[in-house]
Amino acid sequence: MRALGWLAGALLLSGCATTTVPDPVQAVLARQGLPADSVGYLLQPLDGSRPALARRADDPMSPGSTMKLVSAIVALDRLGLNHRGRTELLAAAPAVGGVIEGSLILRGGADPDLDWPALWWLLRQLRESGVRDIRGGLVIDRTLFRPARPDLGQPPFDESPEFPYNVIPDALHFNGSLLDFELQATPAGVTARSVPTLPGLVVDASAMTLAAGRPCKDWDDGWQPAQARPGVDGRTVLRLQGEFPAGCRQRASLQLLDRQWLVAQAVRQLWAELGGTLGPGDAEAAAPAGAVVLATHRGRPLAEVMRGVMKSSDNALSRLIYLQLGAQAARDGEPTLAAADRVVRDWFRERGVEVQGLVMDNGSGLSRHERISPAQLARVLRVAHAGRQAPDLLATLPIAGEDGTLSRRLRDGPATGLARLKTGTLRDAVGLAGFVPDASGKPWVFVAFVNHPDAAAKGRPVLDALATWVATQR
Repeated sequence: MRALGWLAGALLLSGCATTTVPDPVQAVLARQGLPADSVGYLLQPLDGSRPALARRADDPMSPGSTMKLVSAIVALDRLGLNHRGRTELLAAAPAVGGVIEGSLILRGGADPDLDWPALWWLLRQLRESGVRDIRGGLVIDRTLFRPARPDLGQPPFDESPEFPYNVIPDALHFNGSLLDFELQATPAGVTARSVPTLPGLVVDASAMTLAAGRPCKDWDDGWQPAQARPGVDGRTVLRLQGEFPAGCRQRASLQLLDRQWLVAQAVRQLWAELGGTLGPGDAEAAAPAGAVVLATHRGRPLAEVMRGVMKSSDNALSRLIYLQLGAQAARDGEPTLAAADRVVRDWFRERGVEVQGLVMDNGSGLSRHERISPAQLARVLRVAHAGRQAPDLLATLPIAGEDGTLSRRLRDGPATGLARLKTGTLRDAVGLAGFVPDASGKPWVFVAFVNHPDAAAKGRPVLDALATWVATQR
């Protein structure tokens, strides 16, 4: 029955569709200087009470971050609303008399909430259990995913790999692989420090210059890639470069240091502050069979995590969740991304959704390769809206004119406070997808993309005009 119901929904989407561009939308296209063929969309009441308005509906297009809808919907169904990532401290054998003879093992389990306080609490649990001295060094186990370090050897997505949206997660997603830095302009130049201060790190901003007249909000316009190198005293020297606005003070989370070095520094510093000792040496390896779990931290349930992911369009956490899909289903030796792609395609096929033309890369939409057609995504949304996770999915979506990535869009119009839509933005692709109620309160499935070299600069008004048009229909 489920398959037959879905087939009926598919026929509603594909049959009797109209392709005329609404006049208000055509006017915006003309004003923005975009050709009509740059737009693809499928808009229709969920009850099928009128034909779909469709254009390029079956063409695979670049969706930007609207691809997060696919990852979110499949993850909520396959992993479950209460799925939690976890982080564990282990040892090859139990402590005896407050001493661990071997190494301390920190095992990542795709915990989205492993930040500085969570790491401190893990180590605090260990310390309060009576452990004081760890004779071996530190071992980091990231082997939940294959490869364990997906970030290594990957070409940068753009010229700003150090900024949070570009982080490629692994199973030990400590603090998002980021460290906070505070930069301040002074009459003599720029000063900088890490927050928290790490004994093994020297932050050198002497090469940075002041940029007069640049607004503080544009502080990163003159940023140049930092360089990390070993210091003569064994510490790492991080040399910051570029320009910084005069009179500005800024705090930013950046990926400037090797993540293995960063987590080792964090563990050693926090453990020392708790009064413990840790032997020399840091390594990346799998925990041995039979290792004893000494302390555990659990992340929030998936449904709670997903709300932040979708509202703020968090690329790194979306990628982490997509990798969890793969880790749960991976066969022996199968790369985690390949397993995640298989899970998504199987989910599509089980629900009668066409997979031809679908291209999954990392599940976040931060990709030049990912593709999905408006019709495919519309059908996925239809399935989700009829499914048991619908309330949780709807709660994750930005609300027009009110919050998340839509807080400054679709304000003071018929869709304000009513439409729930995921946004997507790349240099040459923008998207908007979700649900828009019409003037009578009837919900429509809404999927619209603009693919054009000027999409980021000119495409959003077109998408907003489409959403506004739907909201005025009766």
